[in-house]
Amino acid sequence: MTCASCVARVEKALKKVPGVQEATVNLATESARIVIASGEDVPARLRRAVRDAGYEPRSDKALLSAEPNSAWAGLAPVAMGLILSLPLMLPMVAELFGRHWMLPAWLQFTLATPVQFILGRHFYRAGWHAVKAFSGNMDLLVSIGTTAGWALSMWLWLTAAPGAAVHLYFEGSAWVVTLVMLGKWLEVRAKRQTTSAIRALHALRPDLAHLIGPDGEVDVPAAELLVGDRLVIKPGERIPVDGVLLEGRTQVDESMLTGEPLPVDKYPSADLGANAQTAITGGSINGDGRIVMQVRAIGSETVLARIIRLVEDAQAAKAPIQRLVDRVSTVFVPVVLLLSLLTLLGWWLSGHSFEQALLNTVAVLVIACPCALGLATPVAIMAGTGVAAQHGILIKNAQALELAHKVDIVAFDKTGTLTLGHPRLTSLLALQGMAENEILRIAAGLQSGSEHPLSRAVVRLAQERGLNFESPNNLHSVPGLGSEGELGSRYFLIGSLRWMKELGIDTNAIKSKADSLQEQGATLSVMAERSSQGLIMCALLAFFDEPKPSAIIALAALRGQGIKTVMISGDNRGSAETMARRLGLRPEEGEVMSDVLPGEKAKRIAALKIGGHVVAMVGDGVNDAPALATADVGMAMGNGTDVAMHAADITLMRGDPLLVAAALDISNRTVAKIRQNLFWAFAYNVAGIPLAAFGFLNPVVAGAAMAMSSISVMSNALLLKRWTPNKDVSLNNLFKDSSSR
Repeated sequence: MTCASCVARVEKALKKVPGVQEATVNLATESARIVIASGEDVPARLRRAVRDAGYEPRSDKALLSAEPNSAWAGLAPVAMGLILSLPLMLPMVAELFGRHWMLPAWLQFTLATPVQFILGRHFYRAGWHAVKAFSGNMDLLVSIGTTAGWALSMWLWLTAAPGAAVHLYFEGSAWVVTLVMLGKWLEVRAKRQTTSAIRALHALRPDLAHLIGPDGEVDVPAAELLVGDRLVIKPGERIPVDGVLLEGRTQVDESMLTGEPLPVDKYPSADLGANAQTAITGGSINGDGRIVMQVRAIGSETVLARIIRLVEDAQAAKAPIQRLVDRVSTVFVPVVLLLSLLTLLGWWLSGHSFEQALLNTVAVLVIACPCALGLATPVAIMAGTGVAAQHGILIKNAQALELAHKVDIVAFDKTGTLTLGHPRLTSLLALQGMAENEILRIAAGLQSGSEHPLSRAVVRLAQERGLNFESPNNLHSVPGLGSEGELGSRYFLIGSLRWMKELGIDTNAIKSKADSLQEQGATLSVMAERSSQGLIMCALLAFFDEPKPSAIIALAALRGQGIKTVMISGDNRGSAETMARRLGLRPEEGEVMSDVLPGEKAKRIAALKIGGHVVAMVGDGVNDAPALATADVGMAMGNGTDVAMHAADITLMRGDPLLVAAALDISNRTVAKIRQNLFWAFAYNVAGIPLAAFGFLNPVVAGAAMAMSSISVMSNALLLKRWTPNKDVSLNNLFKDSSSR
């Protein structure tokens, strides 16, 4: 494809295929994303529809494997065009030095004709398909314009008097074809830079793996690995698939996946206690230790494969602003053809020669090619999502990228998002004469099947003390409140202080202790036993968590940008506000929401959106998924759950709150590039067409300007590749915000 009109024609052809529910075509990636109903023959019909529209369908895998290694690939036809066209320009150069001479007409014809009809044959082929489809594109405009210039030269040559020196315009048609080809080659070369992020991610997959088989270690293709296989990873090698570390200690470089520059220490799962596992991710680089791992995910289920899918989907999707371009492109070429006809008639009927009228018409046709218009949005999105992925920010769709720059409120989940998410059970008040270890053993049994951070803290402390505990019978979980179940002949409950009060338990006996712990920022749980006498309180458990080191800086950075920050927590008001103040939030200004049950988070997000506010939600747990989906922009921490990542629009692979401000920043910059590109693309045509129509541009200059417009749009978008998350700005905002208080 060559321009925005091509995109419109391919989309129209695809949507006519029975079974197609949605079709989106991207000029920059030359790809289509199609949603189809079930049907075995639909893919074949899609390929036929693309071919009937005048294009050659290729699979994305074939396209990736055919990616040229050399930066000069495809230059040969352009070089040939330059060699043939340069002599045609010599008389014009000599004119500058006062020398008046002209190449013989037969030599001009011999040089220009191969450029016009051999090197430029694809313009005719694509233009003819456009005519058959009753539409237009860049190729049609170029082919009509240059053919008119070539035909005018032939007519002047053949009708000239014998021996007369007639000025011909072969150089104009040849140079327009050559310059357009040069512009398209430079455009393709720039496109390869925008897809460098995808190619870099694909390159992270090693071809071979060292499998531990019945006969010892053997090298097998990574594509043949199965879940459960045991692999050896040698120092300095890339890890082929996802798995868990069984033997050996090492450091793993995960920078290409998470953007984290420092290697991460990895220890064998056996060293971390029961039920603990050390996950290692395919594509990361092993350090200086020889390790043994067990495969847990292969193929499309690996983290790397999912990252590649996310980036590819984001780069292939259309931003809402692209709809304006699509509407313009459907009428653009017909309008240009009409304007060129009016230019021809206007100049001719006003008394000028047909020769002059035709030259101005050719200039209009050439300069009006909508290449830059079609590239303005997709190349910026490709560059923005690509560089974001390199820094650990995965943007799922273009709509989120465009909308994120409007965010004025960011709501954060507390545990695991602003805090480390590894609370410690630091205080245990036993009641009813029960021993502390007995309380801990019962509590660990009740919590052993839960992944909640508080549950893991209970189980971890019981394991550290060497206590044996059993899983309960008839375990029942109450979301956001707690759990209950049978242990032997006894029935216990463990959960929040709020739940116990709702169940009618008298908590006055622990009120002073509970208030004191909450003022210190503790999260409280209560254990109770159901007996013939009713519910009896057995123990008070207090948990403490720590803020993430970067959370204070991240919140200050957002506030420095004029964005309101809010923390949402299921903790009671006292402990939530204590943690909020440690993070630099201001509870008195409504920046803390406490006692929020999981099912209420989405409602709180919806309430924040009232008044036209654009709200981003940042979370990491399963219970955050509804809120992430409700927010205008959902951001999931990459160290969280798959459910949260699936519901979110943006995934922050490092789980670092600083990436929130970085995600909003890359959105701002990408949208700015889109607007700049669209402005210059529209301005170029709005200014260029009248200049050509009124005779201020000749066809050669028009061709050069048209080629440069596409190159300038591509180059402007590629500036995004230099973007990096600016931590210095975050620190400056922190100090500025602190001094203002």
